[in-house]
Amino acid sequence: MTTQNYLVIENNVVTNTVVWDGDTNTWQPPTDATMLVQATTPAMVWELSGTPPVYGLYEVIGAGDIGFTWNDTVLTTNEPRPADPIQPITTGTKTA
Repeated sequence: MTTQNYLVIENNVVTNTVVWDGDTNTWQPPTDATMLVQATTPAMVWELSGTPPVYGLYEVIGAGDIGFTWNDTVLTTNEPRPADPIQPITTGTKTA
């Protein structure tokens, strides 16, 4: 079996990450926990996009972390939405 990072999900929240080979004979996950391979699990995280750039939630594979919520399909970050970057004010003039 391959050793990889797993997300420990309890009550639909990622409570921990563990390095494990998936063998329940060598380690038992917490009772009633869902174990997901971190590298292959989709997660909605804040990313910049568009013009002007603004933050939106976008699906990224392998970005799950402690505190994210699980809806049986995808994880969602628990981080608040970051402030959008401030765009410079232009006057329409050109510099030489």
